[in-house]
Amino acid sequence: MSSQDIPEENLPAEQDAHVALADEKDPFADPGLPPHEHRIQDIDERAAKRSERAVALLFTVSMLATIGFIASFVAIPVDKSVFIFPLGHISALNFALGVTLGLALFCIGAGAVHWARTLMSDVEVADDRHPIEAAPEVKAKVMADFRQGAKESALGRRKLIRNTMFGALALVPLSGVVLLRDLGPLPGTKLRHTLWSKGKLLVNMNTNEPLRPSDVAVGSLTFAKPEGLEEHDHDFHNEIAKAALMIVRLQPGDIKDKRELEWSHEGIVAYSKICTHVGCPISLYEQQTHHVLCPCHQSTFDLSDGARVIFGPAGHALPQLRIGVNDEGYLEALGDFEEPVGPAFWERG
Repeated sequence: MSSQDIPEENLPAEQDAHVALADEKDPFADPGLPPHEHRIQDIDERAAKRSERAVALLFTVSMLATIGFIASFVAIPVDKSVFIFPLGHISALNFALGVTLGLALFCIGAGAVHWARTLMSDVEVADDRHPIEAAPEVKAKVMADFRQGAKESALGRRKLIRNTMFGALALVPLSGVVLLRDLGPLPGTKLRHTLWSKGKLLVNMNTNEPLRPSDVAVGSLTFAKPEGLEEHDHDFHNEIAKAALMIVRLQPGDIKDKRELEWSHEGIVAYSKICTHVGCPISLYEQQTHHVLCPCHQSTFDLSDGARVIFGPAGHALPQLRIGVNDEGYLEALGDFEEPVGPAFWERG
């Protein structure tokens, strides 16, 4: 479009902007603002209409994408998959939701940006700073009004109203605290207890058979689970994360801790497999030193001395399970762990 097609009254006027020049007396003179350059939309209403239609189109596409998001959520089955190059086979529902929601948000943002850049005013305005502090007479009036209002409210004389108001303001936030109950069931004491109880047999994790003392050789490491816990149970992973057990047979004379010796059977000791640092499963055993090592952060425990921590970030010894032998000759638990297993928490003990 040439300048001849634009009405003369819409053409930018000549601006004789006074620009201060720096000199020796004022080396940091304010240069002022450069002459304002009009956009094509400012001087041609047809260009402005085109920009308006483009912004409206983006907002309309956003609305359609939002409707598509809702329709996808309702219509596409959760288990349906599609092949998208180069992503491969992915969930059709997740793909549709991601594309439609992303398009809806993008079009809103793009429309707002295009609106601001082409149709909203872009004239730069310089506004000199002014003191933020109020004038002394204004501050004096505000304080006088405050004292007058406090006097007229009779808050100091009407103690019954004042105290009940403070009580109401203090109690009303409890309504929000009560709503936190819907975040999920309270944990209760389930962090303190596992599936182990008196009479529960120690079952080999590999063979799924109850263990006899003869099955545990001196210097060997065996992993066990409670009797009745099966891998196909819906809560298997939650329960084994607390009840996983490692069994080691030591020479009774090598056991230094008195309680450890009393809770063992013929040198067979049973300790929690869950590291007390961040809950990693312990699986490395050194036969000569009777040390077990957590592979995550190298916390090291001495199984011959109450499984105390001798190295690493763990803060507590491994909990020991008291074991014995039943009438049929199988190893059994004589109770649950006496302290929570795994990482420490604030009420540990």
